[in-house]
Formats: sequence, structure tokens, C-alpha cells
Amino acid sequence: MYDCIIVGAGPAGSATAYHLAKQGHSVLLLEKAALPRYKPCSGAVSPSVAQWFDFDFAPAIDRTMRKVRYTWKLGDPVEGELQTAEPIWMVRRDVFDHFLVQQAQTQGAQLQDSTAVTGIELKGDYWQVNTANGSFEGSYVVAADGADGPMAQWLGFPEQEVRLAGVLEVPTNTPLEDTCAINFEFGLVKNGCLWNFPKHQGYSIGACAFRGKNLQEFKTYLEPYAQSFGLSYSQGSAFTHPLKVWDGNRPLHRDRAVLVGEAAATVDPLSAEGIRPAMVSGVKAAGAIHQALNGNAEALAAYTRSMHEEWGADMQWAQRIASLFYRVPGIGYRVGIKRPTATQRLGQLLAGEIRYADVANRVMKRLGGGLIPGLGG
Repeated sequence: MYDCIIVGAGPAGSATAYHLAKQGHSVLLLEKAALPRYKPCSGAVSPSVAQWFDFDFAPAIDRTMRKVRYTWKLGDPVEGELQTAEPIWMVRRDVFDHFLVQQAQTQGAQLQDSTAVTGIELKGDYWQVNTANGSFEGSYVVAADGADGPMAQWLGFPEQEVRLAGVLEVPTNTPLEDTCAINFEFGLVKNGCLWNFPKHQGYSIGACAFRGKNLQEFKTYLEPYAQSFGLSYSQGSAFTHPLKVWDGNRPLHRDRAVLVGEAAATVDPLSAEGIRPAMVSGVKAAGAIHQALNGNAEALAAYTRSMHEEWGADMQWAQRIASLFYRVPGIGYRVGIKRPTATQRLGQLLAGEIRYADVANRVMKRLGGGLIPGLGG
């Protein structure tokens, strides 16, 4: 009997496992894939995640970036420099995720990869987790199996909309120059954007519509964007992956179980940032389960409240900004992105130095002012 069984070894699951194991609890981490495994993801991580851990992330970071470049329909470029204390990390998810798992193992967490969960059963005061490799018992269970995992549904949580993103991974024969930038393209994708995040030796080029219908033919968008960097679509490998974007506060716990990461729909609805909120949810879930194991009957409910108050409340503002920005992206680019402070604010948001609530009224007033003459001020 384990104190906790965690299904899914991504950043959310590994963060949960690390902190629970560090506090002396018996933890089993189940992962359907063999580790390390490729994960379609652009791989930008806020360095602020380091504050919740006591180890050095350097071995898991592919490169760091400060320069940001924006374009509108492949033209009208704007460049800026992040002014945050630390640069943004670029990671490869096979390396980053496996590194986090290894850190959890050093604290005593047990890993079984290549082990797909086939079902779960609540047996009074513990969960039975069934897999192709046998059944396991745990006092608590954590659903960390991502946007397309079955755990949330098995636990009885209502279904949530899944956004579909496309990623083109383009390797290069030589390392990229230090002068390259994090790239965002607006105007080509309705209700969304394109991006190109450089790694040490290659690019992760992505596309997603954050509102309305999901994109279907990703090649239509990824190919011309890749060409704008002198790359060909055929050079790379194309993937699609689901995103569960925050769309309102919902319960994240039930009987002896919690949702974390994309299973909990924590992805930022404006920037699509997913790794930092996933790790935040894992840290908070570990704290709640630790308290529950020590007899606090309200600990899991407190986890839901904490995520609502500290993440969901700010995502409401992100969603409002996104709704207005993607409705009038041309105006948003002109009165928002092109402002000298835009990159500074983006960096502060990603670093956790400010919240959307700190800038939302000003941003929405500017966007509204572009629609209604005289309103912007």
C-alpha cells in the first residue's frame, strides 16, 4: 500500500512525487511510455519554477533566451529584450521530464514506466490502480496524465474542451547562434498565433487557435512560417498534441484524489504557458496530500481553493485579455505588442514577477481604445 500513486510522469506528476517523497511518503509514479520519451511541446519554461525545488536545473536546460521577436503576417517585426532577473529556459521535454523524474527517485519515489493504467477503483479508504502489469493500492491518487489522459473522466470530473496544437521540430546540423530569438507570429492564424522557439541545435515551430474551431491543416500555417526562417517543412517532423486551456474554475479534488497539470486544465489561455502552472499544481497537490495523510480532512478541498485563488483568479484576467486581443489581433499588435514595454511585461508575467491582474485594466483599455476613438487615452 503506497501513500500516493501518481499517474503520469510529466512535470506535474514529477513535482508531486518529488515533494511527497521528500516528506517521507511512499510514492509510486506510473508512466505509460518508456522514459525518456519525446513529448510534443515548444519547451519554454519560466525560471521561477526553481524556487520550489532545492536542486540545480542546469542539466535539464537546453539553452537560455532573452531576445524576443514578433511579426504581423510575417512582416512589421518588433524585437525586444527580456529584463527579468533570469532568462527564459528552453528545454527538450524528453530530457527535462526525465530529469524531474530522476530527482523524485533520489527522494525515494518509485517509478514504473512502460506501464499504462487501465482503470481505477475506490475501495473505501484507498484506491486500486489497475495496469497491464498488475494492480497497485494507494491511499491517495493523483491524475497527472495530461490533456488526453483518461484519469479525470474515470474520477468523474466533467469533460473539458481540448485545444489542438501543431508542432514542427526542425533539427539543424550546427548549433544556433546566440543572437536568435523567441519568435511569435500574429495574423496568419485566426484566433491564435504561431511561434518558433529555438533550441541549442534546432527549432520547435508551433501553431494553435485558442478560441473558436481547432486548426485542422497545420501544414498550411507551419510551412510558410518555417520558410520565413529559411527552413523547409520537409526538414522537420510534424506532430499534433492536445492542450487543456483554463476555462473557468472547477473542482480539482474528490474522494482521496486530485487533478494536476493539464489534467486540471491549467494552461494559460493567453500565452499557452503550461509547464510552470503544471509544476505549481504539483507542488500544491503534494502539500495537500501530505496534510491529508496527517489527518487534515479538508486538505484536498483547500488544494482546489488555493489553485482557484492563486491561479484561476489570474487566469480570468488572461482569458479576458485573450478574448479581446484575438477578436481584434491587428489592433492588439499595433497598440499592444508594438509598445516598448510589451516584452518587459511578458517577461515579468512568465517570471511570476507580476500577475495579469496587475496589467489587465490598462491592456484592455488600450485594446478597447483601438476600437473606440478617444477611449485609449
